[in-house]
Amino acid sequence: MSFIELLIMGVALSMDAFAVSICKGLKMRPFNIKQALLVGLFFGGAQGLMPLIGWFLGKQFESYITSFDHWIAFVLLAFIGIKMIIEALKKDDGEECDCCETSFKIGELAIMAIATSIDALAVGITFGLLPNVNILSGVSIIGITTFTLCIGGTFIGYKFGSALKNKAEIAGGIVLVLIGLKILLEHLGILVF
Repeated sequence: MSFIELLIMGVALSMDAFAVSICKGLKMRPFNIKQALLVGLFFGGAQGLMPLIGWFLGKQFESYITSFDHWIAFVLLAFIGIKMIIEALKKDDGEECDCCETSFKIGELAIMAIATSIDALAVGITFGLLPNVNILSGVSIIGITTFTLCIGGTFIGYKFGSALKNKAEIAGGIVLVLIGLKILLEHLGILVF
């Protein structure tokens, strides 16, 4: 995968964490850069670690599923993307999210970071099945992208409120479905780059 593809995937995967970061920023009064950095570190760290774990899992089973790995990659990415879109559409734009407490407890942030990075675990499994993925570049790009977007998300939540969070999740879901479709079409020989 190219740098651009990994960056796009990093942005798409970080949309759940970005939405939670917006929620954290909603009630942050005044804006606290240390808390924003803490949110970025937890979410970026989890988003970077989960694909690495998934990659190790994918590599363990690679030899057994090489002939249909592109279908697995497509199904996983499409499922994650569609799930993100459906969850975002179910939420009412005016509805306050359940993560909007002003506390920044370490345990609470860790649980939210893990919960929002489960999708990245599945993407990591996909990375393990693809021949041209540099896993260190992939996890670094995903982690740094999430870290950056989450810090920005807390500021956006502080400044503008929750108007963007559902739209971000929908956009992230669409991008993951499209990346999965691209992988499938390339392996079937329909799409050549």
